[in-house]
Amino acid sequence: WAAGQTSLSPWQFLRRQQVLQLYRKILRAIREVPAEQDRRYLKDWAREEFKRNKDATEEDAIRMMITQGNMQLQELQRTLKLAKS
Repeated sequence: WAAGQTSLSPWQFLRRQQVLQLYRKILRAIREVPAEQDRRYLKDWAREEFKRNKDATEEDAIRMMITQGNMQLQELQRTLKLAKS
């Protein structure tokens, strides 16, 4: 959201909530990674990805990024589940 903008439109508010929720879920999943070095790498990667895309305003692009993020989260969760079994 642009600097100096005081309020978000309803869709911007909802998208922002979706993005923050996705970010939190990813960080929570990363906490389950057993190796400290891998955890640190994944945390840095996630932070950089979200930071790099924080100024995106195109609705379709944002929706696509959320979808990709959810797929990557599911892949991480599947990998962690396999590693535990």
